[in-house]
Amino acid sequence: MIPAQFTHIPVTTVKEASDALNHYGDDSKLLAGGHSLIPLMKLRLATPAVLIDIARISNLRGIREEKDKLIVGALTTHEQIENSPLIKKYAPIIAAAAKLVGDPQVRHRGTIGGSVAHGDAASDLSVALFAANASFVATGPNGVRTIGAVDFFLGFWTTALNQDDVLTEIHIPFAPTSNWSYQKFTIRSQDWAVVSVAVSESNIILGAMGEIPLRAAKSEEAIASGADFEQAANFADEGTSPSSDLRASADYRRHLAKVMVLDALKEAKHRS
Repeated sequence: MIPAQFTHIPVTTVKEASDALNHYGDDSKLLAGGHSLIPLMKLRLATPAVLIDIARISNLRGIREEKDKLIVGALTTHEQIENSPLIKKYAPIIAAAAKLVGDPQVRHRGTIGGSVAHGDAASDLSVALFAANASFVATGPNGVRTIGAVDFFLGFWTTALNQDDVLTEIHIPFAPTSNWSYQKFTIRSQDWAVVSVAVSESNIILGAMGEIPLRAAKSEEAIASGADFEQAANFADEGTSPSSDLRASADYRRHLAKVMVLDALKEAKHRS
Protein backbone atom coordinates (compact mmCIF):
# COMPACT_ATOMS: atom_id res chain seq x y z
CA MET A 1 0.00 0.00 0.00
CA ILE A 2 1.57 3.23 -1.19
CA PRO A 3 0.22 6.75 -0.50
CA ALA A 4 -0.54 9.14 -3.32
CA GLN A 5 2.21 11.63 -4.11
CA PHE A 6 2.52 14.52 -1.67
CA THR A 7 4.80 17.41 -0.74
CA HIS A 8 6.42 17.40 2.71
CA ILE A 9 6.88 20.77 4.44
CA PRO A 10 8.61 20.87 7.86
CA VAL A 11 7.83 23.82 10.14
CA THR A 12 9.27 24.92 13.46
CA THR A 13 6.59 27.22 14.92
CA VAL A 14 2.82 27.10 15.39
CA LYS A 15 2.45 30.25 13.28
CA GLU A 16 4.34 28.67 10.39
CA ALA A 17 2.08 25.63 10.62
CA SER A 18 -1.10 27.70 10.69
CA ASP A 19 0.08 29.92 7.84
CA ALA A 20 0.91 26.87 5.73
CA LEU A 21 -2.53 25.35 6.41
CA ASN A 22 -4.14 28.64 5.44
CA HIS A 23 -2.07 28.85 2.25
CA TYR A 24 -2.60 25.30 0.99
CA GLY A 25 -6.17 24.96 2.22
CA ASP A 26 -8.06 21.69 2.02
CA ASP A 27 -5.20 20.01 0.16
CA SER A 28 -3.04 20.09 3.31
CA LYS A 29 -2.86 18.11 6.53
CA LEU A 30 -0.73 18.35 9.67
CA LEU A 31 1.69 15.51 10.32
CA ALA A 32 2.68 14.78 13.92
CA GLY A 33 3.39 11.17 14.90
CA GLY A 34 1.63 9.95 11.77
CA HIS A 35 -0.05 6.91 13.32
CA SER A 36 -3.56 8.15 12.50
CA LEU A 37 -2.95 9.84 9.14
CA ILE A 38 -0.38 7.62 7.42
CA PRO A 39 -2.47 4.40 7.52
CA LEU A 40 -5.35 6.30 5.88
CA MET A 41 -2.99 7.63 3.23
CA LYS A 42 -1.70 4.14 2.48
CA LEU A 43 -5.27 2.99 1.93
CA ARG A 44 -5.94 6.09 -0.21
CA LEU A 45 -8.74 7.07 2.20
CA ALA A 46 -6.87 10.34 2.67
CA THR A 47 -4.92 11.95 -0.18
CA PRO A 48 -3.51 15.29 1.01
CA ALA A 49 -1.27 16.98 -1.54
CA VAL A 50 0.76 18.68 1.23
CA LEU A 51 1.87 17.34 4.61
CA ILE A 52 2.91 20.04 7.06
CA ASP A 53 5.27 18.38 9.52
CA ILE A 54 4.97 19.86 13.03
CA ALA A 55 7.20 17.33 14.80
CA ARG A 56 9.94 19.95 15.21
CA ILE A 57 7.80 22.36 17.25
CA SER A 58 9.39 21.55 20.60
CA ASN A 59 7.14 23.73 22.75
CA LEU A 60 4.17 21.49 21.88
CA ARG A 61 5.63 18.71 24.01
CA GLY A 62 5.43 18.11 27.73
CA ILE A 63 3.12 17.92 30.74
CA ARG A 64 2.90 20.51 33.48
CA GLU A 65 0.68 21.59 36.40
CA GLU A 66 -1.16 24.89 36.35
CA LYS A 67 -3.46 25.74 39.26
CA ASP A 68 -6.18 23.09 39.19
CA LYS A 69 -5.40 21.42 35.86
CA LEU A 70 -2.77 19.70 33.79
CA ILE A 71 -1.50 21.24 30.56
CA VAL A 72 -0.51 18.58 28.01
CA GLY A 73 1.26 19.61 24.82
CA ALA A 74 -0.33 18.25 21.66
CA LEU A 75 2.90 16.51 20.57
CA THR A 76 3.24 14.60 23.84
CA THR A 77 3.36 10.90 23.03
CA HIS A 78 1.08 8.19 24.35
CA GLU A 79 4.07 6.60 26.06
CA GLN A 80 4.92 9.84 27.87
CA ILE A 81 1.31 10.20 29.02
CA GLU A 82 1.11 6.56 30.14
CA ASN A 83 4.25 6.93 32.28
CA SER A 84 3.84 10.50 33.53
CA PRO A 85 3.76 10.80 37.35
CA LEU A 86 1.61 13.93 36.97
CA ILE A 87 -0.97 12.18 34.79
CA LYS A 88 -1.06 9.17 37.12
CA LYS A 89 -1.53 11.45 40.12
CA TYR A 90 -4.05 13.96 38.78
CA ALA A 91 -5.73 12.25 35.79
CA PRO A 92 -5.29 8.49 36.18
CA ILE A 93 -8.01 7.61 33.67
CA ILE A 94 -5.92 9.28 30.94
CA ALA A 95 -2.86 7.22 31.84
CA ALA A 96 -4.97 4.05 31.78
CA ALA A 97 -6.38 4.87 28.35
CA ALA A 98 -2.95 5.75 26.92
CA LYS A 99 -1.62 2.38 28.05
CA LEU A 100 -4.18 0.64 25.80
CA VAL A 101 -3.37 2.55 22.61
CA GLY A 102 -1.97 0.22 19.95
CA ASP A 103 1.39 -1.40 20.63
CA PRO A 104 4.64 0.00 22.12
CA GLN A 105 5.79 1.30 18.74
CA VAL A 106 2.56 3.24 18.25
CA ARG A 107 2.67 4.61 21.79
CA HIS A 108 6.28 5.69 21.31
CA ARG A 109 5.53 7.73 18.17
CA GLY A 110 1.82 8.56 18.29
CA THR A 111 0.76 11.84 19.89
CA ILE A 112 -2.25 12.82 21.97
CA GLY A 113 -2.97 15.77 19.68
CA GLY A 114 -2.89 13.66 16.54
CA SER A 115 -5.17 11.09 18.14
CA VAL A 116 -7.93 13.50 19.17
CA ALA A 117 -7.65 15.73 16.08
CA HIS A 118 -8.23 12.64 13.93
CA GLY A 119 -11.78 12.55 15.29
CA ASP A 120 -12.21 8.78 15.54
CA ALA A 121 -15.06 7.77 17.85
CA ALA A 122 -13.09 4.69 18.94
CA SER A 123 -10.02 6.65 20.05
CA ASP A 124 -9.04 5.63 23.58
CA LEU A 125 -7.77 9.06 24.54
CA SER A 126 -10.72 10.93 23.02
CA VAL A 127 -13.19 8.90 25.07
CA ALA A 128 -11.17 9.23 28.29
CA LEU A 129 -10.58 12.97 27.78
CA PHE A 130 -14.30 13.53 27.25
CA ALA A 131 -15.02 11.74 30.53
CA ALA A 132 -12.35 13.83 32.27
CA ASN A 133 -13.96 17.13 31.12
CA ALA A 134 -10.87 18.06 29.13
CA SER A 135 -10.69 21.06 26.84
CA PHE A 136 -8.68 21.63 23.69
CA VAL A 137 -6.69 24.74 22.78
CA ALA A 138 -6.47 25.64 19.09
CA THR A 139 -4.34 28.37 17.53
CA GLY A 140 -5.15 29.85 14.14
CA PRO A 141 -5.00 33.10 12.16
CA ASN A 142 -7.76 34.58 14.33
CA GLY A 143 -6.01 33.82 17.60
CA VAL A 144 -6.33 31.22 20.35
CA ARG A 145 -9.56 29.55 21.41
CA THR A 146 -10.44 26.85 23.91
CA ILE A 147 -12.99 24.18 23.00
CA GLY A 148 -14.67 21.95 25.55
CA ALA A 149 -14.82 18.22 24.86
CA VAL A 150 -18.60 18.32 24.49
CA ASP A 151 -18.21 20.74 21.55
CA PHE A 152 -15.00 19.35 20.05
CA PHE A 153 -16.21 16.15 18.40
CA LEU A 154 -18.68 16.95 15.61
CA GLY A 155 -19.00 13.88 13.38
CA PHE A 156 -17.22 11.07 11.57
CA TRP A 157 -13.53 12.09 11.49
CA THR A 158 -14.69 15.67 12.06
CA THR A 159 -13.82 18.02 14.92
CA ALA A 160 -14.34 21.69 15.72
CA LEU A 161 -10.83 22.51 14.47
CA ASN A 162 -10.82 24.82 11.47
CA GLN A 163 -8.73 23.98 8.42
CA ASP A 164 -6.01 26.43 9.51
CA ASP A 165 -6.13 25.62 13.24
CA VAL A 166 -3.28 23.92 15.08
CA LEU A 167 -4.20 21.96 18.20
CA THR A 168 -1.55 23.09 20.68
CA GLU A 169 -2.61 22.01 24.18
CA ILE A 170 -5.05 19.85 26.06
CA HIS A 171 -6.24 20.97 29.50
CA ILE A 172 -7.29 18.28 31.97
CA PRO A 173 -8.89 19.25 35.31
CA PHE A 174 -7.37 17.63 38.38
CA ALA A 175 -9.22 14.51 39.49
CA PRO A 176 -6.78 12.77 41.85
CA THR A 177 -9.42 11.13 44.04
CA SER A 178 -12.19 10.61 41.50
CA ASN A 179 -14.01 7.37 40.93
CA TRP A 180 -12.97 6.27 37.47
CA SER A 181 -12.75 3.32 35.11
CA TYR A 182 -11.66 2.79 31.52
CA GLN A 183 -12.95 -0.35 29.82
CA LYS A 184 -12.09 -1.44 26.28
CA PHE A 185 -13.26 -4.48 24.32
CA THR A 186 -11.18 -5.56 21.33
CA ILE A 187 -10.88 -8.62 19.09
CA ARG A 188 -7.09 -8.45 19.38
CA SER A 189 -5.20 -6.67 22.13
CA GLN A 190 -3.74 -3.97 19.84
CA ASP A 191 -6.93 -3.17 17.94
CA TRP A 192 -9.17 -0.14 18.02
CA ALA A 193 -12.04 -0.60 20.42
CA VAL A 194 -15.15 -2.50 19.36
CA VAL A 195 -16.72 -0.62 22.27
CA SER A 196 -15.11 1.38 25.05
CA VAL A 197 -16.44 2.99 28.21
CA ALA A 198 -14.94 5.76 30.33
CA VAL A 199 -16.42 6.58 33.73
CA SER A 200 -15.19 9.57 35.69
CA GLU A 201 -17.25 10.83 38.62
CA SER A 202 -20.75 11.28 37.15
CA ASN A 203 -19.63 11.11 33.50
CA ILE A 204 -20.22 7.95 31.45
CA ILE A 205 -18.79 8.18 27.93
CA LEU A 206 -19.04 5.54 25.19
CA GLY A 207 -16.57 4.97 22.37
CA ALA A 208 -17.40 3.37 18.99
CA MET A 209 -21.15 3.66 19.61
CA GLY A 210 -21.71 6.39 17.02
CA GLU A 211 -19.82 8.85 14.86
CA ILE A 212 -18.37 10.59 17.93
CA PRO A 213 -17.72 9.65 21.55
CA LEU A 214 -21.16 9.70 23.15
CA ARG A 215 -22.46 10.45 26.61
CA ALA A 216 -24.57 7.63 28.07
CA ALA A 217 -27.03 10.27 29.19
CA LYS A 218 -29.84 7.94 30.26
CA SER A 219 -27.46 5.92 32.42
CA GLU A 220 -26.12 9.11 34.01
CA GLU A 221 -29.66 10.30 34.71
CA ALA A 222 -30.60 6.94 36.21
CA ILE A 223 -27.63 7.04 38.60
CA ALA A 224 -28.50 10.61 39.60
CA SER A 225 -32.08 9.50 40.32
CA GLY A 226 -30.93 6.73 42.65
CA ALA A 227 -31.03 3.71 40.33
CA ASP A 228 -28.63 0.89 41.05
CA PHE A 229 -25.77 0.16 38.65
CA GLU A 230 -27.52 -2.70 36.86
CA GLN A 231 -30.63 -0.61 36.23
CA ALA A 232 -28.52 2.31 34.99
CA ALA A 233 -26.44 0.10 32.70
CA ASN A 234 -29.57 -1.14 30.95
CA PHE A 235 -30.00 2.37 29.50
CA ALA A 236 -26.42 2.59 28.19
CA ASP A 237 -27.25 2.14 24.51
CA GLU A 238 -30.11 4.64 24.40
CA GLY A 239 -29.40 7.47 22.00
CA THR A 240 -26.49 5.64 20.35
CA SER A 241 -26.07 4.64 16.69
CA PRO A 242 -23.43 1.88 16.50
CA SER A 243 -22.42 0.50 13.13
CA SER A 244 -22.19 -3.10 11.98
CA ASP A 245 -18.89 -4.27 10.52
CA LEU A 246 -16.66 -7.33 10.30
CA ARG A 247 -15.82 -7.13 14.00
CA ALA A 248 -19.28 -6.76 15.49
CA SER A 249 -22.91 -6.11 14.64
CA ALA A 250 -24.73 -3.05 15.91
CA ASP A 251 -26.82 -5.25 18.21
CA TYR A 252 -23.71 -6.84 19.69
CA ARG A 253 -22.22 -3.42 20.32
CA ARG A 254 -25.40 -2.38 22.11
CA HIS A 255 -25.16 -5.47 24.32
CA LEU A 256 -21.46 -4.80 24.99
CA ALA A 257 -22.19 -1.21 25.99
CA LYS A 258 -24.59 -2.35 28.71
CA VAL A 259 -22.23 -5.01 30.05
CA MET A 260 -19.21 -2.71 29.99
CA VAL A 261 -20.99 0.23 31.60
CA LEU A 262 -22.00 -2.04 34.47
CA ASP A 263 -18.41 -3.29 34.85
CA ALA A 264 -17.05 0.26 34.68
CA LEU A 265 -19.48 1.57 37.29
CA LYS A 266 -18.56 -1.26 39.63
CA GLU A 267 -14.84 -0.69 39.14
CA ALA A 268 -15.17 3.07 39.65
CA LYS A 269 -17.12 2.49 42.86
CA HIS A 270 -14.47 0.07 44.06
CA ARG A 271 -11.84 2.82 43.80
CA SER A 272 -13.73 5.06 46.23
